[in-house]
Amino acid sequence: MNKETTIIAGPCVIESAELLDTVARKLVEINTKHGTDIIFKASFDKANRTSIHSFRGPGLERGLQMLGDVKEKYGLRVLTDIHESWQAKPVSEVCDVLQIPAFLCRQTDLLVAAAKTGRTVNIKKAQFLSGRDMRYPVEKARQAGAGEVWLTERGNMMGYNNLVVDFRNIPDMLEIVPMVIMDCTHSVQRPGGSDGKTGGDRRFVPQMALAAKAFGATGYFFEVHPSPDEGLSDAANMLELDKFEELVAKLIE
Repeated sequence: MNKETTIIAGPCVIESAELLDTVARKLVEINTKHGTDIIFKASFDKANRTSIHSFRGPGLERGLQMLGDVKEKYGLRVLTDIHESWQAKPVSEVCDVLQIPAFLCRQTDLLVAAAKTGRTVNIKKAQFLSGRDMRYPVEKARQAGAGEVWLTERGNMMGYNNLVVDFRNIPDMLEIVPMVIMDCTHSVQRPGGSDGKTGGDRRFVPQMALAAKAFGATGYFFEVHPSPDEGLSDAANMLELDKFEELVAKLIE
């Protein structure tokens, strides 16, 4: 079995029930074939889109209903992100892992609210912080009663509209928590760099994952889509769903 490696995967945003079904069926197939336990991820609201005209998702109520359907139908654990403190409780009633977005990882009330649910809290490292700086968000969550806390690396700002990954952040964060996840798709973003939306380059997603493995990452995060270029959010950096299994096999071998 290969359940020692945590893998999170799913479309960036909930676009439709059909999309969630397509991705969930593939994840179940991979789990069955490779002995993995992939956690399903999708956002009910993309609250930090570049443009006010960008698609955000179905919202909290409908989004949680759709995520709950995935959990019930396919037996997958589910992760989603929260942007406001009041969202923590209703989200925790459906989701197994509450994710704190990178831009919000210093928001004390958000961390405390997530921690108090008793669910696993995955805190994404801000693009403006070092790995060692993440001890402070972890302290906030733990002092608020959090049980399991994860950290996720997703790159640092490199001038305008670009990110660079300092893989030394992974061992630095492993000194803070035992679970450090590499966000392999958001790390290839070009934030706000594509005429009112975020660009990116999915070609480098496999290399991001394999490099993170060499630095000791204990988990991996991928946004996947059957037709990424048609995706309504993060289209440029989501990985093609039909290429995902091959990469999973390389990571767990």
